Amino acid sequence: MNRFYIIDENEQAMFDQDWYFEEKGTYPVIAWWSGGITSAVTCKLCIDIYGAENVRVIFIDTENEHKDTYRFKNDCQDWYNKPIETITGIGEKFESIVDVWTKYKSLNVSHGAVCSSTLKTNVRKKWQKTNKYSAQAFGFDMDEVRRVQGMKTNHPEAKPVFPLLMFGYRKKDCIDMVNELGIDVPEMYKLGFSNNNCFGKSDTSIGGCVQGGIGYWQKMKRDFPEKFDKMANMEHKLTETKGSPVTMLKDQSKGGGLVFLKHNPEYPDLKDISMMKGREPKPLMDCNGFCGINDLDKRSETESEINYQMDIFDVINK
Repeated sequence: MNRFYIIDENEQAMFDQDWYFEEKGTYPVIAWWSGGITSAVTCKLCIDIYGAENVRVIFIDTENEHKDTYRFKNDCQDWYNKPIETITGIGEKFESIVDVWTKYKSLNVSHGAVCSSTLKTNVRKKWQKTNKYSAQAFGFDMDEVRRVQGMKTNHPEAKPVFPLLMFGYRKKDCIDMVNELGIDVPEMYKLGFSNNNCFGKSDTSIGGCVQGGIGYWQKMKRDFPEKFDKMANMEHKLTETKGSPVTMLKDQSKGGGLVFLKHNPEYPDLKDISMMKGREPKPLMDCNGFCGINDLDKRSETESEINYQMDIFDVINK
């Protein structure tokens, strides 16, 4: 049965569309909407290319997104003249993103953010096993061509397609398109961040992109000090529980090493972010469950700053 949920503030309803697609003798293109600008344009291109009746737009909600993400979602639904379905892994094994970090005593693992793997990749894979589709569309742009190659090689079962590459679009092109339509881009872009990933439900709640890099977290410290402190405390808590340093960041300079957000007196030889040279935030792509390392390309500057823990490589997929 091709079942899915539409979840909003007021209702949760389950539908079965197998009959419709079986009558047509084909199955839909799944356009994944992440809350970011590139995925938003990707979904619209899918509707334009394949026809609205042949596309399902789906959002995987971590329930730790910036509140403006849901305003942007509503605006996109109006733009598409089509609802965005929502699925979530929250409420199954985990009640929150903090539960994920606590369970695995980690923020990042060797193949990406532990929260992204658990609350996005695994949720998508579970959905994929029980639903029918002709293709899945992802919002990789012209600056992520090598990521596209990696995904096609490593995830052929997803039947991935990449509409932004068909039109030669980069993130700036997507922002320009949305602005020209009079739709406000997500608030995180206006605040000077380059993605709309897992900011948290309020300006003071725990959250922030664990793959944001040093510049991202320097900006978080300046602009959202309470949020910064909560994530720094989370690093310390996980470090104490694990018995070894758990950090999001590392220093790639000569003689560098792991970097805490705040000084950890139990590890006086490790740096904290106040000791790092200031830089502009240049985080990774919008989070869609594939924000880990790219095995077909040299790591970006931001990626090289992320502390990928190697010791729980296989745990996250269990």
